[in-house]
Amino acid sequence: MAQHVRDLMTSRLVTVEPQTSVTAAAQKMRDEDIGMVLVCEGDELRGVVSDRDLVIRSLAEGGDQDERTVESACSADLFTVTPDEDVDTAVQIMREHAVRRIPVVDQGHPVGIVSIGDLAIERDPRSALGGISAAEPNE
Repeated sequence: MAQHVRDLMTSRLVTVEPQTSVTAAAQKMRDEDIGMVLVCEGDELRGVVSDRDLVIRSLAEGGDQDERTVESACSADLFTVTPDEDVDTAVQIMREHAVRRIPVVDQGHPVGIVSIGDLAIERDPRSALGGISAAEPNE
């Protein structure tokens, strides 16, 4: 069983800049089949935007979504882990802050994401969440 975050994190990063429109971010999530993008300036992590953030903080407010930026929809609190932290630390952060995905940073730079699905596949692959997370995406 994985002991460190690096052993189960997803290292494929999908990023947007803070001034990216929420529409463009949503399209990127759709195209990449992901539920969260990292908001970066250069190679520095500034925030995260999830599909839920886009719905709650942007779409539900109405108005022209092409005029809204991901900066306005970013989660206020940014919780991260390092690749060398214990998997249990990631689990604890997810529980305490009710988040499903956590950016993995190394010396302040994003290197991956660890999700509740990654944890389920690793820790309990026969669970409903483990099975769903391991399944091919439905398009």
